[in-house]
Formats: sequence, structure tokens, C-alpha cells
Amino acid sequence: MTKQTQINESARISTAFRTKKEWRNFLLLFLSMSVIALLCTIGLLVYKNPVPMTSPSFFPIVRRRIVAVIAMILAALCQSTATLTFQSITNNRVITPSLLGFDALYAACNTAVVFFFGTKTLIALDGLPAFCVQVILMVFLAAMLYGTLLRDSGRDMQFVLLIGIVIGTGLRSVASFMRRVLEPSEFDVLQAKLFGSVNNADPSYFYAAIPLVVISIIMLYAYAPKLNVLSLGKDVSTVLGLHHRFHLLVLLSLVSVLMAVSTALVGSLTFYGFLVVTLVYRLVPTYDHRYLYPMAIVLAFLIITAAYFCMYHIFHAQGVVTIIIELFGGVVFLAMILKKSAY
Repeated sequence: MTKQTQINESARISTAFRTKKEWRNFLLLFLSMSVIALLCTIGLLVYKNPVPMTSPSFFPIVRRRIVAVIAMILAALCQSTATLTFQSITNNRVITPSLLGFDALYAACNTAVVFFFGTKTLIALDGLPAFCVQVILMVFLAAMLYGTLLRDSGRDMQFVLLIGIVIGTGLRSVASFMRRVLEPSEFDVLQAKLFGSVNNADPSYFYAAIPLVVISIIMLYAYAPKLNVLSLGKDVSTVLGLHHRFHLLVLLSLVSVLMAVSTALVGSLTFYGFLVVTLVYRLVPTYDHRYLYPMAIVLAFLIITAAYFCMYHIFHAQGVVTIIIELFGGVVFLAMILKKSAY
């Protein structure tokens, strides 16, 4: 054995990373992004507080800002883990869980309320019961799609995605028709509701959202070793002893819960999760989801907190944060499509 070979062998470790240097780089990057995200969070809470820290009104203002930060944490958890899981089980890096029609159903439900009952009813429906109803409807839609996998063993995930696209397109068409005949004032109120923003989150939502998200994240992380195998494809996972269809349905159900909670909580964020997961694949030199999940969560939280901090306190453009995130995500999506079509 040559000296160079001995050096290469000593640098190798029997983990998800090929060398100890890759592991150190991952750890350094993870800690760095965590610190930056924490600094952005502190900045969102205390920077440019209109009252001094010694005033009794300082902490009530911070508590109001904490609601937005909690919504950011939940959105980052839901979008990053759901998109990463969805792309892994479908073995496709250019699709998002939004293809299942969650945002279309959310828009159609709220538009129908304004169309039939008026804006007063939409405003009055804000609260925990309305949030739970929206989550249940979106999970029910996903369950209908997944039922096709149970009823017919010959149908695969591509068939489910096709049905989801068709249903989403139909719901968007119906919602678009109803919005066209609304009064301008009603349209403004509805558009503010549909626009993805952490300001849409009501503190009463957290009583249901936090337990659902925490339980789903724990289950996904526990499934990480099996997801590593499932991402290799149906044939390989079956040969290695996994019940592919059963585990696929479990993971899709968890993805549905996370996407439903995120959409009902802050609105539609189509390309946010896609942007995060695409960057994670570039930054992390491993396919082990035990390391991809934490990095995706931290990166998602860093992106949304940094975006809100910069837009609120540097550019003074409070209403365009999610637009900027979706714009960058859309550009990355188009770049991925064009890159694939070039081969």
C-alpha cells in the first residue's frame, strides 16, 4: 500500500460522509447558519423597537413580534421537510408538494366564502375552528389522491401527481372565475388573505399547528433510514425488504399534514421549499436524510428570517418578502428545468 493510499484511507470515515473533512465542513456550515439565523431572529424581535428597553411597553411589542417568528419557524419546518421528503419518494428534484393541489384548494375555499357569503364572513371565520377545517379539507383531498394507490396496485406515483395537477387546475379555474365577479373591495380583502405572509398567522392557530408539526417532524426523522432506501426506487427498496407502497403512503400522509398546516397558517408558498431543498442538495455532500433534514430546516429558517429582516429594516419593503422568496425560487426552478432539458 502506497503512502498516498494510506493517507486517503485514514481520511475516510464509515458514516454518511466520505471523509472527515466533509463531516467537519457540514458541521461548520450548520453551526454558522444556525448562528446567523439566531441573529436575524433577535434582530426581528428587538431591532427598531419604537420604545426603549426599559419601558413597560417594550416586552408587549416583542411578544407580538414573537407570533410572526413562530409562524416563520413553523413555515420553515413544514416547507423544508415536506419538499425534501416528497422529492425523495418521487425521485424527482424538479417537483414540489404543491402539485397535489393544496394551494389551489386553499384559494378555492376562501374565494367561495367571499363569493357566497361576503368578506364579513371571511373575517369572522378567522380562528382555530376555521384553521382546523382548512387543514382537514386539504388532508382529505390528499387522502383521496393516495387512495388511488391503494385501490389499484398498477398505479404509481406519477399517476397520483397527474390527478393532483388536474384537480389543482380545476380548482384554480373555478376560483379565478369567482374572483372576476367580486367587488373591488371584496377582491382586495380576499387577495390579502391569499397572499402568503407570516402576518396571516393567528396565535390561536398554534394550539393545533405546533403539535401537528412536531409529531410529523419526529416521525419523518425516525423514518430517515427507511427513506434513504425508498429514495433508491421501488425495485431496490423491495429487494432490500421494505414494503414500498405502505411506507410511501405513510410518508405522503405526513407530507400532506405538513403542507396543509403551512398553507392554512401563512398561505401559499409554492417555491419556498423548492428553493431550500435545491440549495441543500448543493451544500450537503450526502444523501442521508438524517443530515439533510436538519440542514434543510436551518437553511429554510435562515432564508425566511434574513429576508424579512432585510426587507423590513434595510429596504423598508414590508409587503414584498414572500414575493422575493418566490421569485428566487421560481428562477431556480426554471434553471433546473433548463438544465435537465439540455441533457
